[in-house]
Amino acid sequence: MQALTVLALIEEAADQLEAAGLSLANGFGQGTLNAFDEAAWLVMWRLGLPIDDLDAVSDKPVAHAERAQVAMLLEARITSRKPTAYLTHEAWLQGVPFYVDERVIIPRSLIAELLADESIDPWLGEATHRVLDLCTGNGSLAILAAMTYPDVVVDAADISLDALAVALINVDKHDMGERITLLASDGLSACKGKTNGGYDLILCNPPYVNAATMASLPPEFRAEPALALHGGHDGMDFVRGLFLTAAAHMSENAVLVLEIGNESSNFKQAFPRLEPLWFETSAGPDQVLLLSRSANLCEPLRTLRLCVECLFV
Repeated sequence: MQALTVLALIEEAADQLEAAGLSLANGFGQGTLNAFDEAAWLVMWRLGLPIDDLDAVSDKPVAHAERAQVAMLLEARITSRKPTAYLTHEAWLQGVPFYVDERVIIPRSLIAELLADESIDPWLGEATHRVLDLCTGNGSLAILAAMTYPDVVVDAADISLDALAVALINVDKHDMGERITLLASDGLSACKGKTNGGYDLILCNPPYVNAATMASLPPEFRAEPALALHGGHDGMDFVRGLFLTAAAHMSENAVLVLEIGNESSNFKQAFPRLEPLWFETSAGPDQVLLLSRSANLCEPLRTLRLCVECLFV
């Protein structure tokens, strides 16, 4: 029997994923958006091939033993409904590999796109030295920020000690120990903005999934730590707390880049007087926003009596 090529094996695996009922609405979305890309990830990883260069190996024949190994991995993906990243212990964001396991959500933040395409840069400058990645998870945004801005130092904060243990693996993996400091912090409570002159840039991909959506998540997403996903009834619980203290941790011209996913309507309802700048991303124009300390995080929230810290600015 003639051996299948890598491409043919991927196509075969994609058919099996689709036949098992996996789709973007039911199982994908944690690094891939369709069955073919998910199958390519599984096959290429199992065969030890470069995940980002299918064209170079698409015609490579796959030995029978290798095909059997792929079949076992594919079966595990379908029957366990574990995310592929948890099976491979690897996820990629903007072409950079990160270690992941069940202690952290799988990195997929849209903020990574904005770092890569320089969308945030017009609000930064020579005075940008201190960056905070709040709710850092596995540390991917902190590491990408340090790679993007070689002159900054980054604090990476999370309430989960398990997540910080994974983040440390990635900080070491990318040799960022001298530039990234990991902080155990419930929100901003243990962050150093108040004592170091303030952060010049805060990146935050918080828990923002609303309660109704949490109840309907497919198994792959329920496998992730709920602490990193669930944002309360309307998804805005963490954000409300963040806005109470953010300004006090920011330098005069600092900005906050905040991801709120599909919760834009809940965000606008919760904070009707805020006028953020919305970024265009691959997921649409209303999932990531920017607020400046001076224009957004003081006056409007003072009026709403939400930003207690701002009363003393």
